[in-house]
Amino acid sequence: MARDKITIVGAGNVGATTAHIAATKRLGDIVLLDIVDGLAQGKALDLAQAGPLQLYGCKIVGTQDWANSADSDIVIITSGVPRKPGMSRDDLLTKNVQIVKDVSEKIAGYSPNSIIIVVCNPLDAMVYTAAKVSGLPKNKVIGMAGALDSARFSYFLASELGVSADDIKAVLMGGHGDDMVPLPRFSSVAGVPVTELLDEEKIARLIERTRKGGIEIINLLGYSAYYAPAAGVVKMAEAILKDKKTVLSCCAYCNSEYNAGGYFVGVPVVLGKTGVEKIIVLNLNESERAKLEKSLTHVKQLVAKVDKLLK
Repeated sequence: MARDKITIVGAGNVGATTAHIAATKRLGDIVLLDIVDGLAQGKALDLAQAGPLQLYGCKIVGTQDWANSADSDIVIITSGVPRKPGMSRDDLLTKNVQIVKDVSEKIAGYSPNSIIIVVCNPLDAMVYTAAKVSGLPKNKVIGMAGALDSARFSYFLASELGVSADDIKAVLMGGHGDDMVPLPRFSSVAGVPVTELLDEEKIARLIERTRKGGIEIINLLGYSAYYAPAAGVVKMAEAILKDKKTVLSCCAYCNSEYNAGGYFVGVPVVLGKTGVEKIIVLNLNESERAKLEKSLTHVKQLVAKVDKLLK
């Protein structure tokens, strides 16, 4: 029986770590692709040589040639200009639109039946770019942000409460940026809403740290996070390849849902073999709806800029 095929575009920190985690989880054969001569090839060879030690036997190929990616089941886009200290995600828009455009054209040519997971920023706008350029069905183009942001929120909640992160179920919505919308009313510890366990001031502090979670790491390292983003995208890929029907927050196409009006934005979804199989529509209160609308307005502004760049 043939193994699933995963192409990871970009062999930098996020891409290489994604390949490593996917290999250790034995999700399928892996193609690591990068435009830099030798980068993907070297990292793929190193990963392959770790296989006998970590007991994975999948095929791992490093390449600059898109022909090696043909007929992939999932293509993960990590390529793009990363954030540096002092930069917002929006600052990356112009350069990353062109990168994602080129990558998406090649995906459509070599793997027209694949599912795309986008990781690069500004996330929601890049998912829109990939969907528009590739022409793939909208349920098969997804952004990895909610999984990462939920993990950050879960970690901060677990640390504050002194409980296992395994017991935390965090829900976030909206764009992947400073106006993301963590939802404490729908986030729980072993089924108990966090609003029952923490006061408003502490919750607000943890929400703000979640929103600034990326830049906190950038200010410490001088470059973007990669362990948690890679873990987030692999969790999504595993849900799809194994048809697990996993409920995750991720960037997905919404039309009537949440009155989004045809935009890609962070929402809780069910992920399975066809990609986004269902949007979960929560009964938001007035305050939550207002925050989501503010975040969606920002996403729409970025998409308008993308449309101008793609003309």
